[in-house]
Amino acid sequence: MMATSGELAREGVLQDEATGELYLPSSQRPDGSWRKPRRVRDGYIPQDEVPVYENKGVQFMKSKPTLPPGLHITENDKAVGASGSMSKSAKKKAKRKEKKESHLTQGHDGDSIALNNVTESLEQAKLSVDTKRLRNSLQTLEAEVIDSSKKIKNLMKKLKQIDEMQSKIDSGQLIPNQEQLDKLSRRQDIQDQIDDLEFDMQQS
Repeated sequence: MMATSGELAREGVLQDEATGELYLPSSQRPDGSWRKPRRVRDGYIPQDEVPVYENKGVQFMKSKPTLPPGLHITENDKAVGASGSMSKSAKKKAKRKEKKESHLTQGHDGDSIALNNVTESLEQAKLSVDTKRLRNSLQTLEAEVIDSSKKIKNLMKKLKQIDEMQSKIDSGQLIPNQEQLDKLSRRQDIQDQIDDLEFDMQQS
C-alpha cells in the first residue's frame, strides 16, 4: 500500500517515499463518494494548473505598452486630459447648449410667473364680483326689511284705529255707519297681513 505521507512534488501531487512514485491522493466527490489514489507520471501537471494557450498575437498585444516609453499618467492627468481634450468647436457647442438650456429654464420660469399672475388676477376679479353681488343682495334684503317694517307699522296703526272704534261702539259712545262697519269687518284681514309680513321677515 502507498504511504500517505511524502514530499510534495507539485501542488496536489504526492510522492511515495518507498517507491518514489508520484500519485494523486484520494479525494471526495461532490456526491459524497471517494476517488481512489491514482499514480501519475513524473512532470504531471494537474488540470487546474494547466495554463491557457495563447498564440503569439495575443502574447504580443499583452506585452505591448499602452503609453510611450517613460510616460506615466496619474489620475489628475486623466481628469485634466478629459476636460482639455475638447476641440474649440466642441467647446463652442457645449457653451451654446448651456446657454440654450438656461434660456429655456428662464422661459419656463417666466411662463409660470405669468400664469400665476393671471390666476391671481382672475381670483381677485371673481372675489370682487362675489363681494359686489353679496353687497347688492344685502342692500336688497335691507330695503325689503325696511319696506316690510313700514307696511307693518301702517297696518298696526289701522288695527289700533279699528280696536278703538270697536271699544267706543261697545261702550255706546258711537253708533257706526256703513263705512265704519266695513272698516271693522277688515280687522282679521289686516291681522293676517301683519302675520305674513312678520313671518317673511323672520325667514329672511
